[in-house]
Amino acid sequence: MILYPAIDLYEGEAVRLVKGDYQQKTVYSNDPASVALDFKNCGAERIHTVDLEGAKDGTTPNFDTVCKIKKTSGLFVEVGGGIRNMETIRKYLDAGIDRVILGTAAVENKELVKEAVAAYKERIAVGIDIKDGYVAIKGWLENSSFTAEDFLKEMQDLGVKTIICTDVSKDGMMQGPNKLLYKDLSEEFPDIDLIASGGVSSIADIKNLKELGLHGAIVGKAYYTKAIDLKEAIEVAE
Repeated sequence: MILYPAIDLYEGEAVRLVKGDYQQKTVYSNDPASVALDFKNCGAERIHTVDLEGAKDGTTPNFDTVCKIKKTSGLFVEVGGGIRNMETIRKYLDAGIDRVILGTAAVENKELVKEAVAAYKERIAVGIDIKDGYVAIKGWLENSSFTAEDFLKEMQDLGVKTIICTDVSKDGMMQGPNKLLYKDLSEEFPDIDLIASGGVSSIADIKNLKELGLHGAIVGKAYYTKAIDLKEAIEVAE
């Protein structure tokens, strides 16, 4: 299992939200590139980044910061948040970012997913954020009419290989991930590279997710609060 330490970006700073609430924001670093270097020193090979401002309004205010994270660390970097058209997809991928994550756009614009996957194949991932049983959109501010299973089936049919699945109720709560959700989805969609996100707060959580045979897991708040030793977590995951 691959561990993806996360950097959530707001106004160029590394921050964390609680359950996606922009009013509950903690700033952990005003130099995200140095955070990325620490990830690298701990043995990380991949970094998950999110432009929180972009997720709300479909823009790329943290584009330069994401590029700096890539350039400074030299690691595999994926980015989500505000990527809603081919122009933005190209902008990130042409700048050397390894993978882009479609969220709101994947729910609202299936043609974009189709076009993006045809052009960039496995460099396109889709983020599924589950809130009250349904796929949430627009920075988790709205719910769509899709269940996780229905949406995942659609994405698989469109050729999407990597799915990042977040249980919003667990995000930033440090109460462990939704193992049942990931177990069900991984069994139903064995050909998808499923990455778990939200609630990973201990080495035991990482062991549990690894036992489910997941492709990857994202670690966020637990790194910043030092609840998890990242070096140990990466060794356990591998």
